[in-house]
Amino acid sequence: MSRRDIYYWKCDRPAAFHGTQTRGAADVEIERQLGEVLRRHFITQVVELSAGIGQGNHLTWNARVAGQSMFIRVENGPEKDGQLAVESALLDRVREAGVMTPRVYACDATRSSVPFAWQALERISAPDLNHWFKLGRLDVPRIAFGIGAAVAKWQAITLPGFGILDESMSGYHATYADYFHLRLDLHLAFLATRGFLTQSQSAEILAEIENHRSLFQLGTGCFVHKDLALWNILGSEHEIAAFIDFDDAICGDPMDDLSLLACFHDDVFLRHAFEGYQSTRTLPPDHLRRFWLHLLRNMIVKAVIRVGAGYFDRDDGFFLISSGTSGRSLREFTHSRLNLALQGLRNSSSIDILRP
Repeated sequence: MSRRDIYYWKCDRPAAFHGTQTRGAADVEIERQLGEVLRRHFITQVVELSAGIGQGNHLTWNARVAGQSMFIRVENGPEKDGQLAVESALLDRVREAGVMTPRVYACDATRSSVPFAWQALERISAPDLNHWFKLGRLDVPRIAFGIGAAVAKWQAITLPGFGILDESMSGYHATYADYFHLRLDLHLAFLATRGFLTQSQSAEILAEIENHRSLFQLGTGCFVHKDLALWNILGSEHEIAAFIDFDDAICGDPMDDLSLLACFHDDVFLRHAFEGYQSTRTLPPDHLRRFWLHLLRNMIVKAVIRVGAGYFDRDDGFFLISSGTSGRSLREFTHSRLNLALQGLRNSSSIDILRP
């Protein structure tokens, strides 16, 4: 299928919220088929699989293939698209731009021999940075600076079109406005129907976005990770080992990825990220309004996913919920951050308003 009409896969895919629910044991039949296809592809009888730790929409395994450690991702959704192959190519492009990513050993999104897409990656023996953050041990100044610098580096990648990328590495949309507004009305209607927003709040958000239509006039877009968060970065308390999960990447606005950090973090974290970005690249014109505009759009998407997938009913064992808090706290934070984004856009506020 085409992702032309998708703004963000996790909530807009035909099988909405597939893979976002709590899962039990790994599917035994998929594991059996995966073992067979790995033996055929790598021409070996020595394949060992164990369930991996995955928090996204993919099934994951740790693997030893002829003595080589690998990390395996499987996409088994009913849409049967080829995005894992696109992401595999992007991992190479991002590494060429100077940002650390896992190497791709193999990928097959054709479903010609098994009924799912699979990808074999370099296994990096480091936890995600959210592990250290929840323990209170993350070196925030150093890590946030490094993230900002990485964003600036991968923005050297320019691609034709805007939005989600097709298999020729072109965005599906001719203008950035077309992509930004994709499903916006549906997202806000969903949140109003489910009682997360009122109709008047939804109308206020749409009006403020309309007031800033000039910000959509992008001549050329840049590469955007589009799911930038600590759980998509591997490393130690002090060092970044690799950025992962580029399957939601788009061609878009230079402030989009930095705004994604603000979906979770305060002004101190963002200040260090901005400094890292500026160590490599100059901030774009109207960067503050672009920052708030994209934080607003991204928080709308985050709210749709969190409401639709029942994240507000989870406890602090869930990766999005801070230690010692609850799903109710996540709901309150989501509301607060959405309102701050609206306020920031309206007033071109400094990032100081993100102070706890």
